[in-house]
Amino acid sequence: MSNLPILDAGTLLEIYKKAALIRYNDMRVIKAMKAGLLMTPYYSPAGQEIIPSALSVNLNDGDTICTIYRGTHDMLAKGFPLGPLWAELAGRITGSCKGKGGTMHLTHPESGCMVTTGVVGSSMPIATGLGWSAKLEGKGHVAVANFGDGAANIGAFHESLNLASLWKLPVIFICQNNRYAEHTSFANSTAVDQLSKRAAGYGMAGVTVNGNDVDEMYRAAKIAVDRARVGEGPTLIEALTFRFNGHLIGDAAGYIPKEEIATAKQNDPFVTLRKRVLTDEAASEEALDAIDADIKARIEEAVKAAFEAEWPDVSELKRDVFAHELA
Repeated sequence: MSNLPILDAGTLLEIYKKAALIRYNDMRVIKAMKAGLLMTPYYSPAGQEIIPSALSVNLNDGDTICTIYRGTHDMLAKGFPLGPLWAELAGRITGSCKGKGGTMHLTHPESGCMVTTGVVGSSMPIATGLGWSAKLEGKGHVAVANFGDGAANIGAFHESLNLASLWKLPVIFICQNNRYAEHTSFANSTAVDQLSKRAAGYGMAGVTVNGNDVDEMYRAAKIAVDRARVGEGPTLIEALTFRFNGHLIGDAAGYIPKEEIATAKQNDPFVTLRKRVLTDEAASEEALDAIDADIKARIEEAVKAAFEAEWPDVSELKRDVFAHELA
């Protein structure tokens, strides 16, 4: 009998709820942008919903995550509230960063969402620091660093994995390998065929999984989190996936072969997940429709509140920038 973690019906449904929130929120953001209501850089997570959803069901309130600018889905899966998120996207004072950061600098420590960074790969050294803090506190908490395949080729990747392994820190490094680092394909930028192979060089656990497969992603995440909690050190998870849109909204993705995009959309992981929930009888069609309707209603409530909120006062330009406010 296998000792691998089993995905039960209740957990499967929780993963669906997170993935649905990510998908419907993404659709609403793009709709608002097309209507001219949002004027912000936005990096769509469509196609990558399973990874953070299957991870986050293994995390608790004391665990922390860091992600990059393509990380709205990571934040939502961990529990970032819709109200402060939408207000931040809209540049309003009620945003999580008072409207100063937008999608590239989301932060909500209360939910363990420590930072969304605009610097490629900087999630890794920050999460390593959070892992060091968690180890010192000794409460069994873990830290997660989300990043893309392009970030796996910068110095911070190697430095972070080396220190995390050396000190046996409770850090989960999750590379969401969507095969394209901005406009460059994985094959044209990386010599190794699997990024997880690099883990061996640091004496740490490493695994490559299909990040669009709910079972594979859940098992890999649970094993890594459980290891980290009991002091067995970090894990590098390479989660293979595919982004449905270009690098950011407005990028037509002409550098990606059309057949690749078409194949990915035909195998939409969110659609597959919904079918799986129904097949496993984790919920009925009517129950899922009700869940979807509730999520969409909460999103609309957040959208309405965001656009009704006040703009930041000009005095905010000098706040949260310097240790002491300038005269």
